[in-house]
Amino acid sequence: MAALKFAGLDDTDSEEELPPGWEERTTKDGWVYYANHLEERTQWDHPKSGKRKRVAGDLPYGWEQETDENGQVYFVDHINKRTTYLDPRMAFTVEDNPMKPNVKQKYDGNTTAMEVLEGRDLSGKVFIITGANSGIGFETAKSVALHGAHVILACRNPSQADEAVCRILKEWHKAKVEAIALDLASLQSVWEFAETFKSKNLALHVLVCNAAVFGLPWQVTEDGLERTFQVNYLGHFYLIQQLKDVLCRSAPARVVMVSSESHRFPYIKNNSGKLDLNLLSPSKKEYWAMLAYNRSKLCSILLSNELNRRLSPHGVTSNALHPGNVIYSSIHHNWWVYTLLFTLARPFTKSLVRA
Repeated sequence: MAALKFAGLDDTDSEEELPPGWEERTTKDGWVYYANHLEERTQWDHPKSGKRKRVAGDLPYGWEQETDENGQVYFVDHINKRTTYLDPRMAFTVEDNPMKPNVKQKYDGNTTAMEVLEGRDLSGKVFIITGANSGIGFETAKSVALHGAHVILACRNPSQADEAVCRILKEWHKAKVEAIALDLASLQSVWEFAETFKSKNLALHVLVCNAAVFGLPWQVTEDGLERTFQVNYLGHFYLIQQLKDVLCRSAPARVVMVSSESHRFPYIKNNSGKLDLNLLSPSKKEYWAMLAYNRSKLCSILLSNELNRRLSPHGVTSNALHPGNVIYSSIHHNWWVYTLLFTLARPFTKSLVRA
């Protein structure tokens, strides 16, 4: 009891009774969390019992859940014409024991993005997601936006980006989501995107480098580089350099590089068996679309590792991920052979929401 008193958690009539200065609140998903007004912090565990809870059932008739300008959930009682930050279902909560053993791993190949984020409140967090108008990028943007994050869709095609924004807003009209033009095949466009974002004076908590091209015929960008290499890797490298200071000021923050298992097959040695960095942005004679993609994804992993080494002391971590084998998306549309192969493999692959 002395330890409880020292921590400000004096004994009360019940272990469920909150100590002075504490308040019970809920997220949009119904998870209960606890706000300490004296120390201005929040936590998921009950300050005395250590239990985690969530509300059960639907809202009573006449009640509606809303979110204020700060992302805080509140409730409107239309019958009695009043509002409150206290969930009317708070008396009907169910206990969630995170220590309870589970014979099944927490996430597997059938887990969706929404299931991974269940119970998480991302209010106040700012995300930038490249290539977010379709595929994995869109599912990521939608999922974090529906959990309260402010999401920037960084996309090459403005009309498709605006359409993606509308699709998210149809699911939740108060989602904080917007689009800013970004063409990774142009270093000038990358610089302009970064300047536009920085002019908003926002924090940046998560940068997801997702955009990629696959199966392109040999092309050179306006910067004189092979297109697959620049879009998949170099454009993201330059974007990170432009936003590095914002990430550090926003710490804890994170960079996520979407790579691929195919990074294991880059073949970047010349005929003498020596590493040939010229093959990263090859001439037309030396170009093969699949190898260009593989090499760009290897570069992404090496970049992620080096970023983590340099920036983690400043509170910015970096992770690379392989989203799953042969996920069916629009990335394959540049050659009919790839389209045919992806179509045949579709029944045996993960869906985008499970990526």
